[in-house]
Amino acid sequence: MSTIVDDTTFAASTEPYRRELHVHSYRMLGSFEEAEDAVQETFLRAWRRRETFDGSAAYRAWLYRIATNVCLDLMRRNNRRPRSRSLESLGEVPWLQPYPDHLLDEIAPREDEPDAVAVQRETIELAFLAAIQLLPPRQRAVLILRDVVEWSAKETAALLDMSVPAVNSALQRARATMAAHRPHGRVAPPPVDVTPQERDLLERSIRAHEAADVEAMAEMLREDVRIAMPPLPFWFNDKQTFVPGLGPGLRDPGEWRLVEIRANRMPALATYLRPWDESEFRPFKIDVMRVEDGLVAEITSFDAQLFPLFGLPETPPPR
Repeated sequence: MSTIVDDTTFAASTEPYRRELHVHSYRMLGSFEEAEDAVQETFLRAWRRRETFDGSAAYRAWLYRIATNVCLDLMRRNNRRPRSRSLESLGEVPWLQPYPDHLLDEIAPREDEPDAVAVQRETIELAFLAAIQLLPPRQRAVLILRDVVEWSAKETAALLDMSVPAVNSALQRARATMAAHRPHGRVAPPPVDVTPQERDLLERSIRAHEAADVEAMAEMLREDVRIAMPPLPFWFNDKQTFVPGLGPGLRDPGEWRLVEIRANRMPALATYLRPWDESEFRPFKIDVMRVEDGLVAEITSFDAQLFPLFGLPETPPPR
């Protein structure tokens, strides 16, 4: 007999898992907004099927099963893959969106919650999310459940209605694909958190951008830096191609104001612009940066529509 019999009991039982399920759906789908829809559908299905739950301690696994199947249904319905199998740029994943760190912090593990999902940088950064979009739906689910959520092969098989050998085979193929598409320029595992070196680069980038100092900005970029602007279908794959257009792009539009933020456990900047013929700043874009060996290896830019997601105001804070 289910212990979830009314709206109040149901809400109290499911709400503690909302953020965790949202991050799980985000990894599966690569889109913050689609993950929101997936969680809503998950809770709707859970409510409709509440009589099938026996009230045991397996409630979290029951919700994960529903959420994973919701995501699988969405992926089959969308039937989309990155523009190429080589994944030379994050711009090949036009639905990719960032995830604010202050929301990830809601499910950071605590000592008194040993089963909480650890939001590790390596499994939440944009490069990981883009690469995982190359995997077929079931391989994607297996990889996340086994290597991120850290479920056993037996638990994963039960959730996905697969055999244990099939899960192990899917995991092996998924890991091979991910290894072939590791983040551009990476030679070592990423740091757990934003490093002093990365923070210094952010501060230098803010000063250079606001001063329209092209030379200073160029000094911070790797020669093979990659710049993408999802969902726009174009990108830059080297410094030589990108830098020549920086001067007019910095000087012509107006005055800039940048604010340090964090997304996907990576350094990021929110940019405001005050056009020369206007008196107020307005939201312009969000840049998420990946740093390798002290230089910027990747910049992924997103439009200003995502400012509310990060709790950013319409105008920059005064200095």
